[in-house]
Amino acid sequence: MKNKKKLIIIITSVVLVLSVIAIVLYILGLTAVSKKSEKVKFKVSAGESKIEVIQNLADAKLIHNEIPLFIYVFFNSDLNLQAGEYMLNRNMSATDIIKVISDGKIIDERKVISMTFVEGKRLKSYVKLISQNTNFSEDEIIKKINDKEFLKTLIDKYWFITDEILNDDLYYPLEGYLFPSTYEFYADSSIETIIYRMLDEMGKKLEPYKEKLAERNLTIHKVLSMAAIIEKEALSSEDRKTVSQVIYKRLGLNMNLGMDVTTYYAVQKDLTEPLTKVDLSTNNPYNTRNSSVIGLPVGAICSPSLDSIDAVFNPSDTDYIYFYADIATGKVYFAKDYNEFLNYKQELGG
Repeated sequence: MKNKKKLIIIITSVVLVLSVIAIVLYILGLTAVSKKSEKVKFKVSAGESKIEVIQNLADAKLIHNEIPLFIYVFFNSDLNLQAGEYMLNRNMSATDIIKVISDGKIIDERKVISMTFVEGKRLKSYVKLISQNTNFSEDEIIKKINDKEFLKTLIDKYWFITDEILNDDLYYPLEGYLFPSTYEFYADSSIETIIYRMLDEMGKKLEPYKEKLAERNLTIHKVLSMAAIIEKEALSSEDRKTVSQVIYKRLGLNMNLGMDVTTYYAVQKDLTEPLTKVDLSTNNPYNTRNSSVIGLPVGAICSPSLDSIDAVFNPSDTDYIYFYADIATGKVYFAKDYNEFLNYKQELGG
């Protein structure tokens, strides 16, 4: 009886020791084959089984041996090893390697280009930048972004785009909608892909303002139209919020906005060029200097920054109705009445 108990204890001990050894070997077998970084190209051919892929990994000396990885893959049956060429590293664990192949993170040797779209610029400058970095002409790009059928697909695709962009008075329907930032694209990307990426980013930036949008009874089209004016009229966050307040005040009083930056856009002049009396009086739905244009311009006059968009939703709490923007310094002088505004204008040589 004692001998039988002794034998059971010995067998149990041996099993435990062997189990511990097996677990240790399993864990060690999944560790990286090297601590040093050494990149290795590895190809998974279409139709290869998981066993064949693992054997090839062992042959390429990317894993210690096949058995631990066989076991891992067996108990993770949801792994789907995808065909393609991968850039792996000998300092990667076997499980990390399998995850890369399962996720299909293949090497893409297509040329990547980086484009920085500056806030406050007009869509025409964005078109020029895209054309300079791709094989598309400016005319091709403009034709696409002005195409009514394409615009209708965007209305269906994005929550913040409405049929307001189909207004025939708009010079460029997507003016203000393409979020200014630095993006990376493949050099052979389509115009649609570039537009989608920039609109995706705008959607992310606008998402937090959804509730305030309803509170203020605004559409995103109006928000961007307003933010674009703010962008052009003021530089600091504080000034932008006060310009926002002036716009709300004037809209509430049913006054025309009377802002030169909208005239510049209406006549398609640069801010460095002088405006003529004819420019200022031109009857154009963008030109808020014309007394017949009450309310916001028909659309945005540039691509506003997130700071200017935020100013639309968070205006200052003041009673200003006028302001004079000093182009030379970027400072904005606010006034509660017309005489105070004229004094600023005279003092600053406006």
